[in-house]
Amino acid sequence: MSYKNFSVETDADGIALVTWDMPGKSMNVFTQEVMDEIDAIVDSTVADAAVKGVVFTSGKKGSFSGGADLTMINSMFELIADAKVKSPEAAAKVVFDRVGRMTWLYRKIETCGKPWVSAINGVCMGGALELSLACHGRVVADDDKVKLALPEVKVGIFPGAGGTQRVPRLINTQDALQMMTTGQNLSPKRAKALGLVHEVAEPARLIDAAKTMIKGGLKPVQPWDEKGYKLPGGPVYSAAGANLWPPAIAILRRETFGNYPAATAILKCVYEGLLVPFETGLRIEQRYFTEVLQTTEARMMVRSLFVSLQELNKGARRPAGQAESKFSKIGVLGAGFMGAGIAYVTAAAGIPVVLLDRDQEAADKGKATIAGLCDDEVKKGRMTAAGKEDFLARVTATPDYAALAGCDMVVEAVFEDSAVKKGVTEKAEAVLGADSVFASNTSTIPISSLAKNSVRPDRFIGIHFFSPVQKMMLVEIILGKETGDAALARAIDYVRAIKKTPIVVNDTRGFYVNRCVLQYMSEAYNMLIEGVPAAMIENAAKMAGMPVGPLALNDETAVDLSQKIMKQTVKDLGPAAIDPRHIDLVDRLVEKGRLGRKAGKGFYDYPEKPAKKHLWPGLKDMYPQQDPDTVNVETLKRRFLATIALEAARVMEEGIVTDPREADVGSILAFGFAPYTGGTLSYIDGMGAKAFVAMAANLEKAYGAQFKAPKLLHDMAARGETFYQRFGAQVGKAA
Repeated sequence: MSYKNFSVETDADGIALVTWDMPGKSMNVFTQEVMDEIDAIVDSTVADAAVKGVVFTSGKKGSFSGGADLTMINSMFELIADAKVKSPEAAAKVVFDRVGRMTWLYRKIETCGKPWVSAINGVCMGGALELSLACHGRVVADDDKVKLALPEVKVGIFPGAGGTQRVPRLINTQDALQMMTTGQNLSPKRAKALGLVHEVAEPARLIDAAKTMIKGGLKPVQPWDEKGYKLPGGPVYSAAGANLWPPAIAILRRETFGNYPAATAILKCVYEGLLVPFETGLRIEQRYFTEVLQTTEARMMVRSLFVSLQELNKGARRPAGQAESKFSKIGVLGAGFMGAGIAYVTAAAGIPVVLLDRDQEAADKGKATIAGLCDDEVKKGRMTAAGKEDFLARVTATPDYAALAGCDMVVEAVFEDSAVKKGVTEKAEAVLGADSVFASNTSTIPISSLAKNSVRPDRFIGIHFFSPVQKMMLVEIILGKETGDAALARAIDYVRAIKKTPIVVNDTRGFYVNRCVLQYMSEAYNMLIEGVPAAMIENAAKMAGMPVGPLALNDETAVDLSQKIMKQTVKDLGPAAIDPRHIDLVDRLVEKGRLGRKAGKGFYDYPEKPAKKHLWPGLKDMYPQQDPDTVNVETLKRRFLATIALEAARVMEEGIVTDPREADVGSILAFGFAPYTGGTLSYIDGMGAKAFVAMAANLEKAYGAQFKAPKLLHDMAARGETFYQRFGAQVGKAA
């Protein structure tokens, strides 16, 4: 029998080698067709008396499988939406039956009566790892590039094809919970140490090792199906269980504040599943997976953090008709912390870099910063000493502009001073070729203004990195009024080459991300002035889903920078542009030398290690304090999320961002906007524009004009529209 996605070859020993190699795809993924073919392969190998066992592997180099296909995930949510039109009960039944397909297919494999071994030759994620766990043996290639993970919780769902039942039956319960609630990657050696796989083999002998396992008498029975099986971590009702479950529940609450239904479901599945026989545990998991798939959090997170993120990473906003760029050399102007970071990620992508500064000493200092980052990687075992030397050989530190000749693109990262930027632009363009693109990493100065310094404004673009560059995954690409498609395509190609996510933003003060972040910090100022205790402000923000409180974030970005931005905004737009109370607050902190983390004091005090940072006690003396018992924490949470979401809506109304995918993904990757919401616009879509506008109106009445909903939202509320419906025509198009 022939298959579209698999080949089956049986050797003289009766071992069938099943190779998964989907045509036209760089990575194997699960589709309905793939599952149908696996089902047929199980039947045919069971029926063939000549087959003694099966080795299941991938034909893709360096990749086993990334899990489920996007279209299959999306079709599930469409199915739910269609079924809910009939009745919630009908939706639950339809989803329950659909999610069980993979679960019971895997159960069929492990109870088929013949041994199956998964030979994992590359990245093995999600449903692919769950399939491997259903096999009776697992052999993994000894390669640093091989990663095993169940990362579903990161996109709002959980391992719902037997993962929550097999993992804690194979390894210690605590390790199982850690693995699934964090979605952490496991190396082959770590997976072997945990007991998740049986053997780590040299890549060249992976298949032989898998076949040897079968020839050695591998039993076609899972441990939990044998009499006398005992859980590795001990029973739930035991001394070990008593020491595990109460703190596990408390830790989950501390880390998620109950915002992530999928994470909670993992604990429920494991706890309940370990109390019952295995197949009953699978049905419990199937029930919880059905519930989670019907939540707003799952729908929004899958859309933004799985579907949209992958689409943007593949260049969804790249203009059509432009040849793909291959980079032979990139120039970076300015060897400070930001410039060195940009040079580092560029060299990490294998692209030669010219790191230029005003003199050799400054340029060398930037290269030393890069060397320090390499040293960190060596210490962590992610880079060898020889690899460091090769890495640094790709970085040329120099004050000589002539070294920029031949650069495909130059990224300017000098001081936020228009005169300085004008000078370096003119010097660089004097040696650049006509095809080169000039990109400015400005975070405050309009790109159209800077482009006036260029002799080729159509090839001038903004490319806004976030600090620290090596850790932050988002890059804002800003279009000036004259920026052409060739420059946009080149910038997107570059961002993709350095393995970051690009979003496209039209030119405006603060672009997109900074406008939202400033609203977040501004609302914290309002709360301080109202007398809300600083600790409640920070904790409420975290409870709302933000990774860092607004006051801590302000310390990281620098309090005196906030002061400069406010004063420049007043200078440019007039005194009404900034609340004078905010200027007074920041001025008072700056006068006391409280400039943020860099000064060792800001909203927080930063004592010498090992002591931890703590809120400055003097904050409570700046304004009359409210009684904490009278402050509504839920209202604080709504204020933070609403003020940011409203700014995102204004950005869409003004045409600064035109694609809702970019607004959502950008807000999560740049400043961690409550990921469980799916992003700023999905937060509004999730509750519905009508409900959001009503909430905003109540907040406006109680707390001020910053909560006034723009006309766009009122129109959407009246029409029952979502952002993805209204701006659907923009999806996939360049701004």
